[in-house]
Amino acid sequence: MFSGRTKMGIENFLVQSLTSASTNGLLWFFPVLGAILVYFQYEVLDNEAPPINVPSEMLLPSYHFIVIGGGSAGAVVASRLSEIEDWNVLLLEAGGDETEISDVPLLAGYLQLSQLDWQYKTEPQGDACLAMENGRCNWPRGKVLGGSSVLNYMLYLRGNKRDYDLWEQQGNSGWGSRDVLHYFKKSEDNQNPYLVRTPYHANGGYLTVQEAPWHTPLAAAFVQAGQEMGYENRDINGEFQTGFMIAQGTIRRGSRCSTAKAFLRPVRLRKNLHVAMHAYATKLLVNPKSKHTYGVEFIRDGKMFHIRAKKEVIVSGGAINSPQLLMLSGIGPKEHLRELGIPVIQDSRVSLI
Repeated sequence: MFSGRTKMGIENFLVQSLTSASTNGLLWFFPVLGAILVYFQYEVLDNEAPPINVPSEMLLPSYHFIVIGGGSAGAVVASRLSEIEDWNVLLLEAGGDETEISDVPLLAGYLQLSQLDWQYKTEPQGDACLAMENGRCNWPRGKVLGGSSVLNYMLYLRGNKRDYDLWEQQGNSGWGSRDVLHYFKKSEDNQNPYLVRTPYHANGGYLTVQEAPWHTPLAAAFVQAGQEMGYENRDINGEFQTGFMIAQGTIRRGSRCSTAKAFLRPVRLRKNLHVAMHAYATKLLVNPKSKHTYGVEFIRDGKMFHIRAKKEVIVSGGAINSPQLLMLSGIGPKEHLRELGIPVIQDSRVSLI
């Protein structure tokens, strides 16, 4: 991808070449014209070109769905909802787009406390983070399109099947391990043939998953050591999860595959999907009597906006920002809200995580 300065240089060069070709005859005119057309269409044709950041003046007064937070979940939700052409979808993200630095797997640790991170720290607890300054650890949370999938170490772990089955037993129909497996496979574009041949993986989805193309001899030694101890060499995202294996990651051609790169970039030209970066949601618009959520308040470029939702507002700000936004909107523990002077709409323990 070109930087702004590089792109301006290329554009100037192409324009000068076209002028020179037209002056010197038709021999070079059409080849140069063809090169210019290819260049200016490149970002339209490129599935990995950055998502379009819609200017504030082009935002609609209302959308069918508003998704708050373009992170590991929000980017997926916005992409999938906009598959329905009759639905207009707005995705609000407090941060900007990911960078070339975040693409490099080896540099993942350097992204903490950067502009891509909310830079949260844990509170002193007395029995954790004891070696850290003031007993507080960093709590990385992505403030960027793609969220914490831009900051993490890219390990692809679906979670234990029993967790999903427990959710289903608690009354959440459709959340059992057999049900969610369909959606894991739908999202996945696995690049390892030996995994694709199993019932637990698939290819053709948006999210690229694979083992790292290179790993040290120590990786194979760890797997062998596990086998010598009696453990199986098995797929941790397969039927059984106890064992040793070479890790799978969200990696595409050696670089990070965030949810923004996987789910938003290929659909960047959808007319019914608007992505607004550097848009910080400050409140849900909730009718205090009916308790119906009808829109979102957010700040962008120093201005406050109110946009309505015809169907739903989807809060996808993560484990910290989602309960924070709910409490700012009057949904939370009533004692805490009253301490801060926030009118209580719904007494709910949303902050317990």
